[in-house]
Amino acid sequence: MAPEYAIARKISIMSDIFSLGVVLLEIVSGEKNRGFEHSGDHFHSLLGHAWLLWKANKSVDLMDECLKDTYVESQVKRCIHVGLLCVKFADDRPAMPSVLFILGNDEAIQILPQPNEPGFFIGRGSTSVASPTLMSERNTITKTDLEAR
Repeated sequence: MAPEYAIARKISIMSDIFSLGVVLLEIVSGEKNRGFEHSGDHFHSLLGHAWLLWKANKSVDLMDECLKDTYVESQVKRCIHVGLLCVKFADDRPAMPSVLFILGNDEAIQILPQPNEPGFFIGRGSTSVASPTLMSERNTITKTDLEAR
């Protein structure tokens, strides 16, 4: 569900783009965004996990093990790249014709902008927007909670 709909009940074509991005990441990873669990050093959703792998230049690590023998690396990276572009804030998401063009053309990857941090991702047990926790040298946690009006 697109964050602008979840928070403000605002729906648009950009909501569909967000959903497409989530589905692309779910297909590549073989995991659902909802209920995603990573046995690592963070508690992000699938979107947050994909973003962390992208930043570390390890995006192919997101790929489901069942694809290991049959995948084309450039196609997997393109799907992850497009998926991350689609889950940005609504104003920054690409239009559907652009997404279809990029997915259908190998050369399009060269003109793609770099994705930014997903506009909305939540860690398990958290109600924070964007990065759920920020650590300082004194081991304190800053947390932003969403509250309904």
